[in-house]
Amino acid sequence: MTAYVPAKGEFVRDRSRGRVGRVMDRAGARFQLRPIGGGVEWEVDPADLEPVPVSTVLSEHVAELNRRSGRPF
Repeated sequence: MTAYVPAKGEFVRDRSRGRVGRVMDRAGARFQLRPIGGGVEWEVDPADLEPVPVSTVLSEHVAELNRRSGRPF
C-alpha cells in the first residue's frame, strides 16, 4: 500500500489529533499543517494523514467562524 502524499495547500485530516488543516510545507518526512481558521502550525507524520471532502472543510471553517464570533449556533 502506498502512502498518501498531499499537495501543498491541500486540506487533510490529521488522524492522530482528529484535526483538519491545510498543508503548508514539508520538513523532512513530516508535513506542516495550519488550522483552517489560521493559527499555529503543527507537524504530522504522513501515515496519519487522510484526504477530506470539501464539505468537511467548509463545515470546519463555518464552525471556526462561529467560535470567533462568540455566537452560539
